[in-house]
Amino acid sequence: MPASPIDSASSAHQTAVRLRPVQWHGLALVVLLGGLSAWSGAAHANSDPIRGFVERNLPASAAPVGARIEVSVGSLDPRLQLAPCQRVEPYLLAGTRLWGRTSIGVRCIEGANWTVTLPVTVTIRGMAVVAAEPMAAGNPAAINTVRIEEADLTREAGTPITDPAQLQGKTLMRGVAAGQVLRMEYFRSTPSVAVGDPVRIDMIGRGFMIQAEGQALAPGAEGQTLRVRTENGRIVAGVLRGRTVEIRI
Repeated sequence: MPASPIDSASSAHQTAVRLRPVQWHGLALVVLLGGLSAWSGAAHANSDPIRGFVERNLPASAAPVGARIEVSVGSLDPRLQLAPCQRVEPYLLAGTRLWGRTSIGVRCIEGANWTVTLPVTVTIRGMAVVAAEPMAAGNPAAINTVRIEEADLTREAGTPITDPAQLQGKTLMRGVAAGQVLRMEYFRSTPSVAVGDPVRIDMIGRGFMIQAEGQALAPGAEGQTLRVRTENGRIVAGVLRGRTVEIRI
């Protein structure tokens, strides 16, 4: 039996993408793979069609500079009975993120009228901040307990930390194992103001600023909204900058 167009394309172009042939039923297998091959030539020459589609639809922030993207294509239910199709196109499913194990849609746009969901696994390998040793919850982040190395950024959900400077002023909310990629969701900002601490209040308007003194009514960290009581007993809220509460009026 001759090799499928996808198998041939993978051998010819030696891409980094590892593809498992999609298992379609009967005639639909041949027709659909032919359609994918034709779409590849028209829309993304010299590249695997699924890989090209994924790369074009990844958010700009998903893959750091220099990251390697790998796409593994899963199999459909072999019991599917699909009418012959001359041309197909992939599309993003509503609410789908191209990250880790996910799915894309494939629909016939010439010769038949059907759509299917195709499982894919998107792996992004790039430089990230990882724990150099086990880290316990509740401890402030320390630069000497982390290192930068290449890792699978899509192994877990969340936003990988790529710069140790992002850890400044952060406290770990969960324990992590040595070698685990650190993610923004694991941390909270360390409070810089405690309940009852004195703070300065800057009321900023167009062309003027009024300064006053107040008292914090709750703990607060840089950039958070903090409620304070002024000297005359009025309660106001603003954004904490250092030990100053900014209120724009």
